[in-house]
Amino acid sequence: MEKEFLEHGLSLNRRKFLSRLSLGLGSAALGSLLIPDLFSGKSEAEDAIMAALPHFAPKAKRVIYLFQNGAPSQLESFDYKPLLQKNYGMDLPESIRMGQRLTGMTAGQDKFPLVGSYYDFNQYGESRAWISSIFPYTAKVVDDICIIKSMHTEAINHDPALTFFQTGAQVGNRPSMGSWLSYGLGSENNNLPAFCVLLSRGRGNGQGVYSKLWSNGFLDATHQGVQFSNSEDPVLYLRDPHSMSRNERRKMLDHIAAMNDLSFKEFNDPAITAKVQQYEMAFRMQTAVPEITDVSKEPDSIVKLYGPDCLVPGTYAANCLLARKLSESGVRFVQLYHQGWDQHDNLPSQMAMQAKDVDQASAALITDLKQRGLLDETLVIWGGEFGRTNYCQGKITLENYGRDHHPRAFSIWMAGGGVKSGMVYGETDEFGYNITENPVHVHDFQATILNLMGIDHERLTYKHLGRRYRLTDVSGHVVKDILV
Repeated sequence: MEKEFLEHGLSLNRRKFLSRLSLGLGSAALGSLLIPDLFSGKSEAEDAIMAALPHFAPKAKRVIYLFQNGAPSQLESFDYKPLLQKNYGMDLPESIRMGQRLTGMTAGQDKFPLVGSYYDFNQYGESRAWISSIFPYTAKVVDDICIIKSMHTEAINHDPALTFFQTGAQVGNRPSMGSWLSYGLGSENNNLPAFCVLLSRGRGNGQGVYSKLWSNGFLDATHQGVQFSNSEDPVLYLRDPHSMSRNERRKMLDHIAAMNDLSFKEFNDPAITAKVQQYEMAFRMQTAVPEITDVSKEPDSIVKLYGPDCLVPGTYAANCLLARKLSESGVRFVQLYHQGWDQHDNLPSQMAMQAKDVDQASAALITDLKQRGLLDETLVIWGGEFGRTNYCQGKITLENYGRDHHPRAFSIWMAGGGVKSGMVYGETDEFGYNITENPVHVHDFQATILNLMGIDHERLTYKHLGRRYRLTDVSGHVVKDILV
C-alpha cells in the first residue's frame, strides 16, 4: 500500500484516501495536510445555486472590456478642472491632500505644484459632458456612454491595482472576471471559448500585463482566458502538425479521451475532464478562429469607421474590430489590454499619441455595435487601474509635465448592456482630488457588471481551501443609479 500511495501521491481522491488510511479524525487531519484541496469540492447547495444561473433576467449577454493599462489621466480626458489652470504652480493644500499616501516617485517632493490640462475641454451632446480635445471621436458618441467620474481604489501601484480590477484581489491566484463569468454562464458558442484576451501596445510608457490577469485561479482550467496573438497563428498551438490530417487528429483525441476517462474513473480528479474539454475546444476552434480573425470580408464602411489600423493585426483598432466579431459570435467576455498610459513625464505629447491610438476605434466599436442592434445586449467598458494626481511629478513646465498615481478619484466610461446612456455619474472637488458625490469602489463596479449579466455577486461563489470565494470578496454594492 505504501508503494501505491507514493506512486499516486496527490492524485488520490477522497474515497480512496480515507478508505486506505482509515476514517479516523487523525487520518482526515493528515489528509488535509497532504492534499490541501481534499475538502474543497462544491457542496450540493452550491451546485443548486450554479444551476439557477443566471439568477435573474440579464440586461447584457456579453462584455467587451477595453482596459487602458497604465492609468490614463482623468484630468486630461473626462474630469475638467479649470481651477487647476488658474492655480498653476501653486502647492496643493494639505487640507485637500489630507495625508494621502504617496508612491516612492513623489514621496521625496517638498512641494506638490498644481498643473491643469494642456488640452482644451468642451461640452458635448445632450448630457453636456466635458470631453478633452484629444478625444474627438468619443465626444461624438458621448450620448451613448455613461461617464463615471468617482471611481476609487486602495491600490497605488500598477500591478496590485491592475490585478484588483481584474480579479477582485490585489494578490495573484484568484480567478479573473472573465473566468468567473465563464464559470457562471459559459459560452454562447460551443466552438469558441467563453473568455478571450487581446493585447496591444501604444506609443507611451508601457506597463506590463501578465497571464495571471486572465488566469482561472482555483477554477477549472477550462475557464482560463484564451489569448489571441497577432502572429500567423492567432491562437498558438492550435493548428495540426504538418504530418497529421484532421481525421488523424480526431482519432488521436478520441484515444486520449478514452485513456483520460479510465484515469477519471480511478481517481475522480476533475482536472482530467477539464483537460479533455480543453482538447476538444481547441479542435473545434481550428475551424472557428480563422473565420473570426479574417477581416478581408469587412466592408469599406467598417474599415473607414475603425480607421486603417484595423487592418493591421495587433493594433488597438484591429483588436476592437476583432472584439466585435468575437462578441457577435457568442464569446461571453472579451478582455482587451492596451499598454502605454503611464505618463509620469512628457504627458502632453505622450497622452495625445495614446489617445489617437484608441479614440477612433473605441467610438467605432460603440457605433458598430449600435448599428448592428448589439449594443443593448453588449456591455462595453473603457478605463484604467487608477487615476493621476492633480500636481506635477518632478519639474513642472506647462508643455512638459507628468502626473503620479492617484487611486482616490478617477474616471471610466461604460456603454450599452443595461447602462444609462448620456449620463455623467459622480463628481470630484474643484481640485479633482477627492470624490464629493456618488463614490464607486472597484468592488461596486464588479458587482454592477455581474448584475447586468444577471448574476447576484454575493451568490456566485466557489469553495476553495475551506472558504467560499467570490469576485467581490466580502464587499461591493450594485450602482443602481446608472442602470436602465
